[in-house]
This record gives sequence, C-alpha cells and structure tokens, in this order.
Amino acid sequence: MSEQSPVEKIKIASNGLRGTLKESLSDSYTGAVREDDTNLIKFHGMYQQDDRDRREERSAKKLEWLYSFMLRLRLPGGFLKPEQWVAMHHVAGEHSTGTIKITTRQTVQLHGILKSHIKPTMQSFNLAGLDSIATCGDVNRNVCCTSNPGESPVHDEVFQFASKISEMAKPKTQAWYEIWIDKEKIGEKTEEDPLYKDRYLPRKLKIGIAVPPNNDVDVFINDIALIAIIQNDKLVGFNLAAGGGLGTTHGNPNTYARLATVLGFVENDEEKILKAVYETITVQRDFGNRADRKLSRLKYTVDKLGVDKYREEIEKRCGFKLEPARPYTFTERIDRYGWMQSADKKWHYTVFVENGRVLDGEGIDFKTCLLKIAELGKCNFRFTANQNVILTDISSKDKAAIEVLLNEYGIIEYTDKAGALRKNAIACVAFNTCPLALAEGQRYLPTLISKLEPILEKHSMHNDNIVMRMTGCPNGCGRSPNAEIGFVGTAYGKYNLHIGGDRLGERLNTKFKDSLNEEQILTTLDELFGVYTKEKKENETFGDFSHRKWIL
Repeated sequence: MSEQSPVEKIKIASNGLRGTLKESLSDSYTGAVREDDTNLIKFHGMYQQDDRDRREERSAKKLEWLYSFMLRLRLPGGFLKPEQWVAMHHVAGEHSTGTIKITTRQTVQLHGILKSHIKPTMQSFNLAGLDSIATCGDVNRNVCCTSNPGESPVHDEVFQFASKISEMAKPKTQAWYEIWIDKEKIGEKTEEDPLYKDRYLPRKLKIGIAVPPNNDVDVFINDIALIAIIQNDKLVGFNLAAGGGLGTTHGNPNTYARLATVLGFVENDEEKILKAVYETITVQRDFGNRADRKLSRLKYTVDKLGVDKYREEIEKRCGFKLEPARPYTFTERIDRYGWMQSADKKWHYTVFVENGRVLDGEGIDFKTCLLKIAELGKCNFRFTANQNVILTDISSKDKAAIEVLLNEYGIIEYTDKAGALRKNAIACVAFNTCPLALAEGQRYLPTLISKLEPILEKHSMHNDNIVMRMTGCPNGCGRSPNAEIGFVGTAYGKYNLHIGGDRLGERLNTKFKDSLNEEQILTTLDELFGVYTKEKKENETFGDFSHRKWIL
C-alpha cells in the first residue's frame, strides 16, 4: 500500500467508524474525546471545538479548554417539515447555544453541545426523523440543490435527485445507530460497503445540483456538479461536472481554488444518472491522494489525471459514454426574497437571515417567529446555499396566516429594508468556535458592511447586487474565492482582499492586496468603487470591471 496520512490509518482501524467512541463518551474526566476519535466523530456529523475567546483565561488557570461539539444535520436539498423545525428549535434550546445556524450547504449546525449532551441531541433528532450521518468526514457531504420551487416547473423532479444521491452515497456502517441510538449490533463482522470500503474517501466530497438560469446553489464550487438541462419545461438530463473546491493553504502554492469542469451530458434516466455520480466518486476513491490531505480533494485528482482521463475512467466504470455537454445559461445567482408563486400555484416566502444565524434578540425575534410559523403546520422549510430560509409549499388559503406572523415579528420589514450588499453577503462561522480561524467571519462582516454602505451610497452603488464574502481562513467555507469581492483572513483583524470574480459563479476572483486592516479595506474599496463608477461600461458588474481593469 502506498504512503498514507495518519487519518487513513485511523479509518482502516476504526471497525466501521466505531473506534473508541463509546469509551470516549463514558469518560467524564474530560470534555473532549480521545485523539483518534476526533477524526471519527466527523463521520457521525460533528466537530470537536472549544471556545477560543476563553482559551487564554483557562490556560492561565491550568484548566482544560472549554470543549464542545458542533453538530450538522443531513438535509438533502435543505428540506425540513414543520414538525422537524419544531423539534430542531427545542433541541437547540436544550442542548446547544440556542442559535440555529444555517450553513452555506443548505443544512443547519448547532454549536456548543457539551459531550454529555451529544447522545440526547442525537436521540431527539432521530425521533424527528433526522440524523447527522456523513455530514462531516471523508464522505459525500450534504447534497445541495436549487432551493426555490418557483425557479422551474420541473424543480421537484430535479430536487428528488438530491435525496436519491444522498441515500446512494451514505455509508453502510450502522455505527451511528449503535453509538447514539443504542441499536444492537448484529454480529461481529463490519458491514460491507462497496462504495467506501474500509478507507472511505481521501477527503470530503461535495455534490450540488443547479436549475438554470439561476445558479443560486453555486454549483461549480462542488467536487461533483449537476446542471439540469430543461427543454420545453421538461428535464431531459444533466450536464455532469467535476473538480470544484475552494480551499487553499496560506503559503502553499500547490493548493488552489478551482471550479468544476463540465465532463459531458447524461440523459434523464435515473439509473444512468446515479451510476455516473457513483462512478465519479469511485474514481476519486481509487486515484485520490491519500498521503497529503492538503492535496486530496477531487479537484487535484482531476488535474493529476487530466480531464479526459478522468472522463474515460468514469465511462469505463459506467459502461456507457457521456454525451457531449448540452448548452445552458446562467443569468443570475440570487435568492428571491419575499413572496414568489410556483407553477403549481403554491407560495414561497424567502426570509433574509444575516449570515444564517436564527436567534432572538439583536432587534428581531427570528427564532420565535419561525417556531410559531412551524407550529401552524402550514408550510415546509427549505434552506438556501446563501444561508437564508424559505417558507415553502404554502397554499393560497394559508398564505394570510403566515403573513400575519411575518408582519407581527417584523420579518417582512427586515427583509425588505436590508441593503443589496448585505443580502448578497456570506460569512463563515470563524471565531469563536472554529479551530482553523485566523480572523473573524460572521461576527465581523455585518459591522464591515455597515461601514461600507455609506461608501456605496457616495458612489450611487447602494442598489448594486455585489457579491461579497468573508472567510476567517483560506479554507473557503464562506465561498470567498467565488465572489466579486472576497476577504480571506490572514491574522486577527487582517484580510487578503480578492476581486474580479463574476456575478454568476463562473469565474474565481484573484488576490489584489495582502493583509489589510479595516481602515485599509474601506480606503481601498472607496478608491476602487470610484474608478468603477467613472469608467465602467453600461451594465458592467463590479466583478467584470475589476477583472478587466486590474486582473487581466
């Protein structure tokens, strides 16, 4: 066997991802789990974290860091029934910080779960028909899909593929049920898993499905991307793309962000579509880098093999050829705030949730309002890849009851009043819980936007739908490399400024300046906006102008 990273050895020896998790849970002397288990809990949907705001204080007192766990749900396409929202609301209040965090992958995270609360949390979710299986770790993560049913008459047909792919790519081990739900293990033999075997994947693998002309799901940042091809309001198949991924490492030129490359077209045949996705995964499983985890994502495998070789390997395993890619066009990359009606006459209301943080306070009681709406049982919930929530599938007779609550709690006014820049912005969690963060993310971006809004007003740009994103490190969770303006944390209070990405998600940005503080960010953008408003072509976006003016 070729050289392996330490994590590879942990996976092989884990007995189907069981490891010593039961022993770790029973150890009441520490708030952490055993070292090897910190890798295995990811496959169960969790990351071990600590409160970084209190590290120094606790270290000075010779106390263990304040460990807790972040748990992420598996929600293909970001769909929740109303009773599941109610359950999630109460679980968040009883076992976590209370904040429901909508992620950029259409699911939710709960932070601050103490070790003794993990099992009750898992069991409560299981009773609601929810789980966290394979939402972290070296497996297929949550499958994303264009979220708003109003985007296309064939939305539901496309949307169903998110669940089908998620189920197909779910690990076969029953470890999650045994450890968290106390399901009895059947026999001593570890379950056979034809897809993942005993080594799983070299790294995480993300899948996204988009319904043109709206690239709201940012489909090309995924390891595997499916673009629905629709003709005369009928789904005729998908273009299959591979090799997207945004994470890099500061100072390591061998790492880079990449958008997925379209490989070909697969007709609307469920067996063929699932087979093509499955074998795209197996090629990564068999050819991906297992020695250096910084170079192990599928994007590096595509570039190592070459696009043509990767396609040939997929076709050989599938037993059929990919057809030439079909034409499609993206014209926007937005969430449609407010009310929208779909072809089936159902109504959908998209709520603006800044940085995806559903909580009460800070001037508006989101959490209480959404609970009351869920308790009505008159709508489902869909999360967007831009960290918002859609109240969805509402009949005309029920629309007024939901609108009353949205008005009573000020949600409609809040959504309507938010500026264009704020509505298009994304930030990762970063401090205080992410162990990789070098700078702030979601706690700081709203403040920065408040300071940028007068500058936009000065340049008559306040209604411009600029896509701005911030990450506290170069790992790309807030999709900053795929924005017109991206901020990448380098140290506390310092960010690299990236510009020149396009508005549709089809071109990455480029680093423009290194390690700027807030004053330098505001001054630099003021200058750039000034040049843009004077020299831009008609209808030219800031990203396109920046690329033409300063990057090319």
